[in-house]
Amino acid sequence: MKVVFSIGGIYFADAARINALAAVLDELAKSCTIYVVTGGGVIARDSITIARDLGANEACCDYIGIAVTRINAKLLITALKDAYPEPFHDYKDAAAVQEDKKIAVMGGVSPGHTTDAVAAILAEYVGADRLIVVTSVDGVYDADPHIYQDAKKYDRLTAKELVALTMKEVLKAGSRIVIDPVAAKIIERSGIETIVIDGRTPRNITGAVHGDHHGTVIT
Repeated sequence: MKVVFSIGGIYFADAARINALAAVLDELAKSCTIYVVTGGGVIARDSITIARDLGANEACCDYIGIAVTRINAKLLITALKDAYPEPFHDYKDAAAVQEDKKIAVMGGVSPGHTTDAVAAILAEYVGADRLIVVTSVDGVYDADPHIYQDAKKYDRLTAKELVALTMKEVLKAGSRIVIDPVAAKIIERSGIETIVIDGRTPRNITGAVHGDHHGTVIT
């Protein structure tokens, strides 16, 4: 099985979390071809806020966020047992190594694309069997569950329904939406099964690969 993971920036807050994540990915790599795209998290959002206060435009803020995601990619590579030594910056370069057992890790690629969009494009490019979006919530909701206590969780969504849902959101540098509109459109056109899970317990990641999870399935 070929799997692409989009890993939220929350997992790069300290060495213990990175090591726990790396252990799960190393185990999965024994039986799957693994690609990972890392998010920027709090450090990226804080840096982007400072840049805006200094007068930077959104494209400049995007580049700052991309730099942080690549640092996180390097941190994960450091923790993994058998990964390529540097983050890939190009989809074609990452795809060229797909027959190896080493884990390929990427950060951000270009302004206007969140790392979820990068992961969706990578999944489409390499012909992945599954895209797994690892977040700090347990699936896709009709509103932010951190803000709205009555937010409704979806167990299953079609890609078309996901696009309609995400188009309500504003996309800008440092956005915290679970899946952004660009990623949703890529998922829709590629037809790749996508699962959104709460990965704060790293073993949930293994469960998602094997179909044992409590997240949202997008078909």
